[in-house]
Amino acid sequence: MNIPENLKYTKDHEWLRVEGDHAVVGITDFAQGELGDVVFVEIETEGEALDKEEVFGTIEAVKTVSDLFMPVGGEVLEINPDLEDSPEVVNKDPYGKGWMVKVKVTDPAEIEELLSPEEYKELIG
Repeated sequence: MNIPENLKYTKDHEWLRVEGDHAVVGITDFAQGELGDVVFVEIETEGEALDKEEVFGTIEAVKTVSDLFMPVGGEVLEINPDLEDSPEVVNKDPYGKGWMVKVKVTDPAEIEELLSPEEYKELIG
């Protein structure tokens, strides 16, 4: 299981990577594995300010549809343009090309409330 050390994680299997004054959000390797083949990602929240744990989109796999939750509160600055034509990139590269959104974080203290890589490893067993 790939759990990069430079990321923070949520109990809902999203990851967050801080990049200067914004953060990048995606789903974990564990999440994409549980979902199976991703066939569609719908995110229509660009430009919206959302609270921590609010739904920012949905991800559809062959077996199921799941909500995507904000790891921290903030404004959705950008949606990964590659997801529309190539949603399978989430399966192939969940921590790289399969990122979901870039967010301007409202309260940086919320980042510290997220799970460390070690805590996330314990969560998924």
